[in-house]
Amino acid sequence: MSLRELLSGVVPDKLSAALAVLLCSPARIVSVDGAWVMDDTPPLAENARRLPLAHDLETVGYLETTAKDEARVRAVTIIMESFMRSGARYFMASEMHIEVVKSDYEELQRKHAALAESEARYKALAENLEARVKEQVHTIASAHRQLYQAEKLASVGQLAAGVAHEINNPIGFIRSNLGTAQSYVQKFQSVAEPVRSSGNAALVSAWQAADLDFVLEDFPSLLQESVAGADRVARIVSDLKGISSVDKTEDEIVNLNDSIRSACNVAARQINDHADLELALGELPPLRCKAGHLGQVFLNLLLNAAQAMHKRGKIRIQSRADNEQIVILFSDTGCGIQPEVLPRIFDPFFTTRDVGSGIGLGLTVSRDIITAHGGSIEVSSELNVGTTFTIHLPIKQENR
Repeated sequence: MSLRELLSGVVPDKLSAALAVLLCSPARIVSVDGAWVMDDTPPLAENARRLPLAHDLETVGYLETTAKDEARVRAVTIIMESFMRSGARYFMASEMHIEVVKSDYEELQRKHAALAESEARYKALAENLEARVKEQVHTIASAHRQLYQAEKLASVGQLAAGVAHEINNPIGFIRSNLGTAQSYVQKFQSVAEPVRSSGNAALVSAWQAADLDFVLEDFPSLLQESVAGADRVARIVSDLKGISSVDKTEDEIVNLNDSIRSACNVAARQINDHADLELALGELPPLRCKAGHLGQVFLNLLLNAAQAMHKRGKIRIQSRADNEQIVILFSDTGCGIQPEVLPRIFDPFFTTRDVGSGIGLGLTVSRDIITAHGGSIEVSSELNVGTTFTIHLPIKQENR
């Protein structure tokens, strides 16, 4: 150990002052090589004495003094060597303490680093678990929603198919009987002129009393209107049967323009009460799809457009083939959708209607149906101007 280390616990100024008092003469402590001087005391006179200071039988420094009293000098030397022995124990204890503290601190740092790494790992696992739970919740909610809609559509489909079947039979009878009645009227018309020109006064008088000329003139138009009405009912029944095919699991090859027209016919009354309908349907290739499901989408969009009218407006439907896609646009001049609401309109159970007017699944299910066909549906809207839904469907349908 060096002299500096041995005296590290001593206050230099106080030690220098104490040596001067004890020796009654100036004194200083220097290292063996003279490189270190305690308290930076200046060199003494040339006649100063140098007494070795030993520690563990090794000279580590010198006591320089001009004192003449040998006993005092020897006593001071002994005191200094005692200081150095105490200093050595202090220095070693201090170094050991520092080493222990340093070792404990490094161990604490290692434990802290391991703990931080573990915490980061568990945080990542927790975030991953949260994401997976959220994904599973979304999947389950989507499955429940689709199951609910499938059950609802299947029930509606069965009801509509039953109603269509029950209506179709009597409509067939009515249409047939109206055709027969038209042929009967033609026969009556063929005998009208012979009766009027028969010269039989009683027969002519009875003919005129019954006003059969007016009857024969008016009855054909009544029958024609009845035939047109029966044909319209037959078309609605046919369209209703198409819409009611939502419970079919197999795909069909259809022209979507026909599905659009069928949806328009089914929703004709609601549309006519609120808006004028304009169709701009381009030529489309046949598409393999679940026609009943897509018909339900078209019907949902038509009814939403009609209900969005605060005053009489216009609904325009366009279709076209664009490269490998079929593009269909449903536009209306209704009230539009508020910007803050627009991002949520496809969310399950979200609705802007009054309580009891809807449960908020129409657009969600429509999006799910379009997505199931590999397509997409987007919406753009301007408040108080109108809304446009754009559907893209790939012409080549992958296996679903």
